[in-house]
Amino acid sequence: MAPQDRTPPPERFNVARHLLEINRHRSEKVAYIDDRESITYGELERRVRRFAAGLLQLGIRPEERILLVMQDTVDMPVALLGAIYAGIVPVPVNTLLPASDYAYMLRHSGARFAIVSGALLDTMNQALQELAATISTEGGKLASNVRLIVSGSPPSNVDGALPFQRLLESAPQAGPTASPASSASSTAQTSNTLSDAADTHADDIAFWLYSSGSTGRPKGTVHTHANLYWTSELYAKPVLGLREDDIVFSAAKLFFAYGLGNGLTFPLSVGATTILMAERPTPAAVFQRLTQYKPTVFYGVPTLYVAMLASDALPPREATALRVCTSAGEALPREVGEKFSAHFGADILDGIGSTEMLHIFLSNSPGDVRYGTTGKPVPGYELELRHEDGSKAAPGEVGDLFIRGPSAALMYWTNRDKSRVTFQGDWVKSGDKYVVDEQGYYTYAGRSDDMLKVSGQYVSPIEVESALMAHPGVLECAVVGKADQQGLTRTMAYVVLRQGGGNESEMAAALKAFVKTRLAPHKYPREINFVTDLPKTATGKIQRFKLRALED
Repeated sequence: MAPQDRTPPPERFNVARHLLEINRHRSEKVAYIDDRESITYGELERRVRRFAAGLLQLGIRPEERILLVMQDTVDMPVALLGAIYAGIVPVPVNTLLPASDYAYMLRHSGARFAIVSGALLDTMNQALQELAATISTEGGKLASNVRLIVSGSPPSNVDGALPFQRLLESAPQAGPTASPASSASSTAQTSNTLSDAADTHADDIAFWLYSSGSTGRPKGTVHTHANLYWTSELYAKPVLGLREDDIVFSAAKLFFAYGLGNGLTFPLSVGATTILMAERPTPAAVFQRLTQYKPTVFYGVPTLYVAMLASDALPPREATALRVCTSAGEALPREVGEKFSAHFGADILDGIGSTEMLHIFLSNSPGDVRYGTTGKPVPGYELELRHEDGSKAAPGEVGDLFIRGPSAALMYWTNRDKSRVTFQGDWVKSGDKYVVDEQGYYTYAGRSDDMLKVSGQYVSPIEVESALMAHPGVLECAVVGKADQQGLTRTMAYVVLRQGGGNESEMAAALKAFVKTRLAPHKYPREINFVTDLPKTATGKIQRFKLRALED
């Protein structure tokens, strides 16, 4: 489905070539600034084409996968775009995972090469050892074919690793595990640069992203060249209003679907400048970039906005230059959006996207922000709320969210069963529950597997959490279900109090009474546990399944 008001990409389309070509007239403009250097659009193209040539001369063939375990430095967009330019399929992955996950991803993807930031070498080396042990037990030989390309620091402790810089400076010689580049490739190359991009179709596989794997092994989500194009055309330009003179900064990293659009596809689609940060997005680290580089567009997540507003180091409005912000990953509490907007004078556009849809398809918009809701469908996407029997939910009724749009992934790699559940014809089942009002605004009701049935009625943990968050003494909270002695489900809340929250027993009683004034009686939390922090994923999503496990 191609939206009629947007020109689709041509049939023969390489998204890396597209993003470089549209910025050639900006060759002297700064494209990226990281913790070490800044590079112009002209230098970005030179590095991408050289890196593409280096990958091919290593014997990596078009359509083969390479794993990217990389922090957010300028090397990351160079590696990702360089691979796509060469027709090779990059698989960027979370940099905070244990070695066992990397071992699984290497084997599942069939990658023979991994590009790794120097700070992650020890973990990656362990992953290779685990992979070798697993395959040796099963009589395979794949482990001997996996080689590392190291970004940022010399590969002093990994045998046979190649420095990232060498692929940029000169064409590396093929190592003992490499094979000649496929003669079937029509891509022309010189000794250290690629003269043109791989001749790919818009629907060819461009890259993968792994899902979070919160309900099992991570799923390899397969995306096309056109998918990246559509997220920029449908969301970045018309909704965000992203411009060439913008400076953008994303707390979400490039290896996430959300961060990949924020820090790569979106700014490159308009010629903006992007700030990259390798370290974790703590409030202090974010404040430093907001005040030093004065980004005009900031992309965050709800838990980070909460932490920023609670920090004593929160910078004044005049020290920043924000014009618009976004939030995704979880529903943004109304009070957080209102407080942030009042302090900085910039709205947070709360939205929802997914790895399967690549970026945001439902969002608030400038001039139409209704905090406490996720807004309305992004033009170019169609949404439906359905009951379990497949019938459509009426306004005011909770339903499962289905999406139809041009950025949908093709499948989960080698996982037909889960692909069939999620990718249903033109529609993608998100796994989220929503309710829409008569005006067309959507309100999040939780993940499908998070819903609670209390006193015979469904209760959304998100609804209870939103009520708790409205109390001035609550910093963060999460609500789960707990079975009582009769086996009936009751709501339980885990609450992080602000400093000076007072006596816990008194506060628990106060919070219960507070929620009762806002929600139906059966929804208030029967038990409240006070904790110092909540378990979260690397994206900042609260891991409710870990809290549920505490009650088993």
